Amino acid sequence: MRQLTPVVILAAALLFTVVRFRQRRGLARFGAVIRRRRSADSPATGQDGRSAPLLLGVTGLVAAREMRQRLRGRIFRVATVLLLVGVAAAIVLPVVTEGKAEAQQVGVVGTLTPSLRRSVDAAAASVKAEIHFVTETNTASAEDALRSGGINLAVVGGDKLVVKRAISSDDTSQTATFARALAQLLGVHKTLQAAGLTGTQQARLAGAEPLPIASLEPARTTSAGRSTALVGLIVMVVLLSQYLTWTLIGVMEEKSSRVVEVLLSAVRPMQLLAGKVIGIGAVVFAQAALVVGFALVLARAVGSDLLHGTTPLVLLATLVWLLLGYAFYCWVYAAAGSMAERQDQVQSLAIPLVLPIIVGYVASVSVLAPGNPAPVYLKVLAYLPPTAPFAMTALVGLGSATWWQFTLSAACTVAGAVAVARIAVTVYRRAILRTGRRVGVREIMSARAR
Repeated sequence: MRQLTPVVILAAALLFTVVRFRQRRGLARFGAVIRRRRSADSPATGQDGRSAPLLLGVTGLVAAREMRQRLRGRIFRVATVLLLVGVAAAIVLPVVTEGKAEAQQVGVVGTLTPSLRRSVDAAAASVKAEIHFVTETNTASAEDALRSGGINLAVVGGDKLVVKRAISSDDTSQTATFARALAQLLGVHKTLQAAGLTGTQQARLAGAEPLPIASLEPARTTSAGRSTALVGLIVMVVLLSQYLTWTLIGVMEEKSSRVVEVLLSAVRPMQLLAGKVIGIGAVVFAQAALVVGFALVLARAVGSDLLHGTTPLVLLATLVWLLLGYAFYCWVYAAAGSMAERQDQVQSLAIPLVLPIIVGYVASVSVLAPGNPAPVYLKVLAYLPPTAPFAMTALVGLGSATWWQFTLSAACTVAGAVAVARIAVTVYRRAILRTGRRVGVREIMSARAR
């Protein structure tokens, strides 16, 4: 075994050398492609003889390379499959396990007048329940049927409703909901009878149509908007956490493996950094669009009501703020990755960066409970670029954001992203080629001073 150890070490070193050689050769080819693209576009010169800068073409090449690397990566494929499986399980399992609701067995002691029968039918229709009437000879037989499970509830003499077990206020089962609706309608019927009204008068009152309600302002978003915003915030946090970490680690790995030295021989730092964040951002939205489209198609195919009531406005706002959130944070994480060189340094850098995301997410999710109004602090957070993606999405879900507030918040976030991008490029340019140790902020600032 000891004799095999040097052989194993030599083979591992040889394999590592081959992999590094192929990687660097591929990067060299990539640099040659960029240089050819530049030379092909270089005739576009001004009158002063200087070549016009072609940032978009080179940045596009870098972005395309980044997209190919991410899309071909095993981590991306596994993560996408897990997301799709999770979405499919959340949509299909409730449909499979729910099955068809059992009909409500209503025991009847005595006789039901036509008006009472219409009340029972109306209560069943209000909860979308199918009912079967079971005739019981007396109250004792009805109670026995309740204990044995033969009936769900019993109507005794038209003025008494009996169930097996007391219904709690938080019981949302179909039987409990049906019993509450039926008790309300039977109470109204009993009151009308006590008033001495004829059957015709009672029927006219029971069939009375509600008055139309006029409004001065449009309706606020209902609980469906809150639910859509909640799901959108969760998806936003998951995707941002995944891809921002990819950006940080990707920059760090290029620096530690000296790959960036080969790239910077053909690409300027601004072009390399912009191409990286644009390429990863394109992958972010490709995956998000795939997941959302898959969920909508699958829910429609299996007849699931999980996404029923999803408001398109909140869904669109979520996608917009996912884009703006990534546009702001990707530069921060890329600059942080250029300051690290080892994997153990990533965690210490990521903790302070993720704190604004956690604050914005927690502050936004906490107000999406039914009945909660939009607090003042959430409206303030909606105009701060680090927390605006989460706070404004929650405000849209609550129906508390107007179009100009949405636009102003987006403009503030875009301005913040531009400012952060300028700082990130400066940090990246000064830290990416400093190897051997972690680069500190003070060192970056002192380099700027010099």
